[in-house]
Amino acid sequence: MNILLVNWQDVEHPQAGGAEIHLFELFGRLAAAGHRVRLVCSAWAGAPPRAVVRGIEVHRHGDRLGFAWQGRGAVRAALRREPADVVVEDVNKVPLFLPLVTRLPFCTLVPHLFGTTAFAEVSWPMAAAVWLAERPLPRVYRRTWFHVISESTRDDLVARGVAAERIRVIHPGVDSARFTPAGDWRRAPVPSFLYVGRLKRYKGVQVALEAFARVRAARPDARFDVVGSGDYRAELEARARALGLGDAVTFHGYVDEATKLRFLREAWANVFPSPKEGWGITVMEAAACGTPSLASDSPGLRDSVRDGVTGHLVPHGDVAAMAARMLELAGDPARVEALGRAARRHAEAWSWDDAARATAAHLEAIVAGDARVAPAGSQ
Repeated sequence: MNILLVNWQDVEHPQAGGAEIHLFELFGRLAAAGHRVRLVCSAWAGAPPRAVVRGIEVHRHGDRLGFAWQGRGAVRAALRREPADVVVEDVNKVPLFLPLVTRLPFCTLVPHLFGTTAFAEVSWPMAAAVWLAERPLPRVYRRTWFHVISESTRDDLVARGVAAERIRVIHPGVDSARFTPAGDWRRAPVPSFLYVGRLKRYKGVQVALEAFARVRAARPDARFDVVGSGDYRAELEARARALGLGDAVTFHGYVDEATKLRFLREAWANVFPSPKEGWGITVMEAAACGTPSLASDSPGLRDSVRDGVTGHLVPHGDVAAMAARMLELAGDPARVEALGRAARRHAEAWSWDDAARATAAHLEAIVAGDARVAPAGSQ
């Protein structure tokens, strides 16, 4: 197949996150299997306008904010240069409404939609713009087929008016050969909690800090490591100081993959207090390392965390409930190990190779003219 991808960013973008990891894990494999894969995305200062990344031919245009206006023209130009068998739009910021640009077979890849959670992250006018941009999606994309990464996202789309039989659920994979508790791994000697991800207001890291302050009152030996960068870091550091957490909380910023792997292996629990995710890739990376997760009982996370088996779900924003679960694990290392072993077994069931094969089969069905699935269908 000749596949034209459209996403706001590529995996080399300084602000790339889970959506870009997901896109390149899947379509890098399709490129390696012999499919022709091109990506139209935004650029950043100093970025080459064209690159080949993991076998994908990347064409960068404008900047991150300007892509909302330049993206459609860039897609038209790409299709004039070279026809495609199928267009795949990854809707993980705001939709570009590309079904208005082309009548080619079309797949809409949706990690998750923001909905009202946008108001927890950005200013009211910008959040309202995001919320309004999502409203026409069921109508504008009605002829397209959908690839979603969790049952929660499928249910969100159905509730918005998308036909269930047009939605295929294909869960992300995890590299359980790289993310593993094997080797010289040792759990940290004191209760240690970890957050890995972007430091954005809507991610709920402030809830984890509030909960950890309660944990420290009972367990002064406990630690909390925060790994990742983002524009909310300064506010989070200020909140940690105000809570008197001192050197019990360390903000590490961006770390390399080897360091991230060490943190995932050493933690007693991965903490993910977000109100909404597509799936939770770091949940599965932690699970593959034998580390359970404590996460919000929210869309996406309730799909990737098996409550009471691979970790625990708590009501989103409930500081007392999060603190109670953290203290429970801090006082029961055997429970941590039992959850970790189950998490590892759970992670081994998901592979990027399987997800890529399911993605290729779905796209081939779209090109053939009918990718319809059963109403409760998932892959």
